[in-house]
Amino acid sequence: MSNALLQVNGIEVIYNHVILVLKGVSLEVPEGRVVALLGGNGAGKTTTLRAVSNLLAGERGEVTKGSITLRGERIEQLSTSDMVNRGVIQVMEGRHCFAHLTIEENLMTGAYTRKDGKAAVDATLEKVYNYFPRLKTRRTSLAAYTSGGEQQMCAIGRALMANPKMVLLDEPSMGLAPQIVEEVFEIVKDLNTKEQVTFLLAEQNTNIALRYADYGYILENGRIVMDGEAKALRENEDVKEFYLGMGGGDRKSFKDVKSYKRRKRWLA
Repeated sequence: MSNALLQVNGIEVIYNHVILVLKGVSLEVPEGRVVALLGGNGAGKTTTLRAVSNLLAGERGEVTKGSITLRGERIEQLSTSDMVNRGVIQVMEGRHCFAHLTIEENLMTGAYTRKDGKAAVDATLEKVYNYFPRLKTRRTSLAAYTSGGEQQMCAIGRALMANPKMVLLDEPSMGLAPQIVEEVFEIVKDLNTKEQVTFLLAEQNTNIALRYADYGYILENGRIVMDGEAKALRENEDVKEFYLGMGGGDRKSFKDVKSYKRRKRWLA
């Protein structure tokens, strides 16, 4: 795709010099779209996001093969702060709010790298409160005393305070009640539509992710076994059986059904 904001081309990721986690993962994220990275626990979704945001080093991981480009620029060697300056922000799995700070103080930490002045930051804060009215109500509460849903909203709001072009969202539904999950995904879709924020989200809840995403990639054991438009994946019989809980049988993985041949869309 010519409008690809992010391209991941055949990357391998190794932890501790020996543990191979990603085995030739290729994907792309077009500008202004919501792309879902799907698969069970341990499939390699979080590792893929960390490879893009350059957070692997803290986990003793590294990209050993392949390339990652943002708007055509190779980014594997950039620091995480370089990535933030280029508008790529990751919202970590498990929310990671600062427990001893208020909701508003947490949000303001997201604006730390901004250089466009207080008025612009205040305007962004107001915009965040418009998307997350619950945060405005709780703005003086310590994050430790807010609900899981409010903390997830706070984590996304904090990312928005940096004025991102692209948000990497890791397991946004984890540990949240279905109604709150729906609310969070509605806001993601709103931000994508109204603010043109591009999203790459890793999510075990395939059902909701495919309802809100434009395109999806399914990871299994560090490899992409299938990809396609979200609507086509929702209607695919194998996806229904393995990931949407709509089928029977004893098969445990896509490998037992057929071998999906990836199109060679990126040439080295």
